[in-house]
Amino acid sequence: MVGEKLDLLRLSCVPGVGPQRLRALVGHFHSAAAVLAASAKELSRVPGIDRTTSAQISAFQDNGFAEQQVDLIEKSGARMVTYWDDDYPPYLKQVYDAPPTLFVKGAIEDRDQFGIAVVGSRSPSTYGRAAAAKLASELSQRGLTIVSGLAHGVDAIAHKSALDSGGRTIAVLGSGLDKVYPAENTHLFGRIAETAAVVSEFPMGTLPDRPNFPRRNRLISGLSLGVIVVEAGERSGALITASMALEQNREVFAVPGNIDSRRSVGCNNLLKEGAQVVTCSDDVIAVLAPQLRPILHAAPSQPVDVPLTREEASVVAMLSNEPMHIDRIAKESNNTTGQALSILLSLELKNVVKQHPGKLFARL
Repeated sequence: MVGEKLDLLRLSCVPGVGPQRLRALVGHFHSAAAVLAASAKELSRVPGIDRTTSAQISAFQDNGFAEQQVDLIEKSGARMVTYWDDDYPPYLKQVYDAPPTLFVKGAIEDRDQFGIAVVGSRSPSTYGRAAAAKLASELSQRGLTIVSGLAHGVDAIAHKSALDSGGRTIAVLGSGLDKVYPAENTHLFGRIAETAAVVSEFPMGTLPDRPNFPRRNRLISGLSLGVIVVEAGERSGALITASMALEQNREVFAVPGNIDSRRSVGCNNLLKEGAQVVTCSDDVIAVLAPQLRPILHAAPSQPVDVPLTREEASVVAMLSNEPMHIDRIAKESNNTTGQALSILLSLELKNVVKQHPGKLFARL
């Protein structure tokens, strides 16, 4: 790793030097090395740098943190991308407190600028799970990169649906890249890192502490053209992401939910406040069409083949494009209604089956 990145890591250790101040300092002195070499008097001339901060920078003593980070980054197969690098996400640069450094496992590509965040409840209903899978799958097939936070529930469903549809997805962590949270999503973390990118602004070794997640959420919205909230309670963290999207001048979409469900209170309130209604991918495409113009002419990519269990294959074989009622499906497949619904939900998440009103199901 080149010396400038080491110096950026060193500078990030100084108390009081957050993202805005660090970028201001490097912009003024043209390098992190020059910042660290400057006197307190010179530092205090930079707008926003007070005497306390300038004295702390001037008195900084390297404790080996930067070298330790480099070792951990290299061992994990990750890399560090800075605000001044060509491959730093362009839309994230527009965020007023954009992080000066990102830790990345995988690769951020130019096409990831066409990103859409899909967030929601960690314990979604059957409806919420199906909606998240449908939207993530359809949008990824239209060429959009699905951005989310690797959490349980809607986040994980969105990531998996994008991957299963042959699309790209970016996971943003509230911890270091070597501290995957939740641990149950370690396999999903690996799949995403192999095909797209996992991103964090937190140094290696950072634990997933509660205060990290609002900061993580601003990156989810910052990497995206808009945020879709699929299902969210009144105090859901997904609403923080939506709020930050508004601050960043991004579009906010919400899936309408059951008026009697506590899981839908957040989404329905967003709609009352002016969020865009989304029930299918076309709703998103229509709003974002000006930004998506470079990819809209391309034909949607074809879904990849997905493995089916014996029970799933048996149900798929009896379905057609004509919707069939759940009672008939259960009877003809020799399953209880509950077993048939479970199989059909799995097939919905794999983008093989679509549910219609009235407990009717058909093949896609």
